[in-house]
Amino acid sequence: MQALIPFLMFCGTQHGKAEEAIRWYCSIFDGSRIVKIDHYGPGETEPQGTLRAAEFEIGGHTIKAIDSAGPHTFTFTPAISLWVDCTSREELERIAASLVDGGTMLMPLGSYGFSELFCWVADPFGVTWQLNLP
Repeated sequence: MQALIPFLMFCGTQHGKAEEAIRWYCSIFDGSRIVKIDHYGPGETEPQGTLRAAEFEIGGHTIKAIDSAGPHTFTFTPAISLWVDCTSREELERIAASLVDGGTMLMPLGSYGFSELFCWVADPFGVTWQLNLP
């Protein structure tokens, strides 16, 4: 295996929001960057301007994303989430506050026995994040 890469498909009510989400994530996480963004053009299979393919990095880890206008019967679910080990309480609290703005706190900030400090957040796009201070 060469790599295991999370892949986010923005569909349903989130369709057309992939680029907005990527730019927002990169503004929240220090050291993040957009590697590439490719949009659909006029007359293609998806609405013009939506994301055909995108790649970005958070903490040196690659994440890919697309928009899909297809008639999917699913969207993001908390059954799978992105786990982030933070370097300090301040970093965890800052990231949690940003991600929960317009989203939902699934597990509030606290000590849960498996972690000194932890929270689980569904961001405004429906992507879920487990933030941990090891």
